[in-house]
Amino acid sequence: INAEYMGCTEIFYDRGAEYENKIIFGQKAERHVEIWNLVFMQSEKAEDGSTSPLKNTGVDTGMGFERLAMITNDGQHIFDSEVFAPMIARIEKASGINYKSSDDKTKAAFHVVCDHVRSSSMIIADGGRPSNDGRGYVLRKIIRRGLLFAQKLCSDANLFEKLSQSLQDDLAHVLCV
Repeated sequence: INAEYMGCTEIFYDRGAEYENKIIFGQKAERHVEIWNLVFMQSEKAEDGSTSPLKNTGVDTGMGFERLAMITNDGQHIFDSEVFAPMIARIEKASGINYKSSDDKTKAAFHVVCDHVRSSSMIIADGGRPSNDGRGYVLRKIIRRGLLFAQKLCSDANLFEKLSQSLQDDLAHVLCV
């Protein structure tokens, strides 16, 4: 089934005029940040391009948790939120690099490591395993890229593994592991 949607709606947060021409991490900051969307799935698209109503319609909804945390903390970036603060602190301790005073390239490495540790850990917690195909292949690519950026920050070859274990410890009450 190739489900088509007949409409969607997005909820944006206006961060204010001060974000209009602001540069954050070398890029123009977003004044309006999407924090939620709703997609209304109502029809199926056939190979010939025709559509027919779905037997069971639905609404797919998604909220950007990190974006919401950024906004409620008046952060400049999602990595300024409490979602990533513990991991950034651990990377700082292991690497001896101060995140806040780092250049944009170094901050980007922090971001990649944080994001990839978290995403790969969640995939594994959900039953995924590294492999040569499907989501296992995607997981392998995420881990490899995360390891590459971790090496740029720290000589500790086990940093990625240690961060993953720390994340698991932090989220044990949520993940039931």
